[in-house]
Amino acid sequence: MRWIKYSWLALVLAPLAAQSTLAQPAPPAPQTRFVVVLDAAHGGDDTGGRLAHGQLEKSFTLALSVRLRSLLAARGIPVVTTRDSDAAVDPVKRAEIANRAQAQACLSLHTSESGSGIYLFVSSLAPAAPARFPAWKTAQAAAVMRSLKLAGVINSALLHAGMSVTLSRTSLPAMDSMTCPAVTVEITPEQNHETAAGLDDKDYQARVAAALAAALLEWRTDTGRTEARP
Repeated sequence: MRWIKYSWLALVLAPLAAQSTLAQPAPPAPQTRFVVVLDAAHGGDDTGGRLAHGQLEKSFTLALSVRLRSLLAARGIPVVTTRDSDAAVDPVKRAEIANRAQAQACLSLHTSESGSGIYLFVSSLAPAAPARFPAWKTAQAAAVMRSLKLAGVINSALLHAGMSVTLSRTSLPAMDSMTCPAVTVEITPEQNHETAAGLDDKDYQARVAAALAAALLEWRTDTGRTEARP
C-alpha cells in the first residue's frame, strides 16, 4: 500500500457561514444519537501481520477493540463493533455496519511492527457535496472533511499522552465506502527520545486506548456543540 503524506495545515478548511432566509427561526433539529463504530482489522483466515512477540495482528486489534469499547461504555458512549470474535469480515460488510449504525465516528484499528508511534489515515478522496444516493466506493467523499477534523482531535489526544503521531491520506475500500467520519488508526512500537515500548507492553496498550477514548469523548462534545447551533 502506498501511503500519501499530506500537510496537516492543508487539511483544514474554514467553514462557510450559512445565512437564514426565514422570517422566524426554525426549531432546532433533533440531536442524533452519538454512536461510535470500532472496526478491528482482519479476522478469521485473514490473520494480518505477525507481531514480534508471536501474536497475530487480528488478535491484537480485537483485544484493543474490546478494551476501547469498555472505556467508551464507561463514559456513556454507545459502541457498535464490526466483529466481536475471530471472524472474517469483508470490507463491504464493515462499511455496511458503520453506515447502518449512522455512526458519528468510526475507528478502524490496525497494528504493525514497522514504524514508530501511531499512524492516522484519512481517506484520500477529494471532498464532495453529500448525495442522496452516494456511490458506494466513494461515499466517504461527503464526510472526508469531518474525518479530517476527527483525525485532528485524535492527534491532539495522542500528543497530549506523549505519543508520536504521523498523519497521512490513503485509500482503503472499507473506509472509502463509509458515510460517517472515519479514521484508520495503526499502532506501531513506541520509540522516541523519552520512551520505548513494544506492542506487547501492557502499559503502552492501555495508554493508547485511553488516549483514543479521550479523543472520542472530546469528539462527542464537539459534535454536540455543532448540532446545537441554530
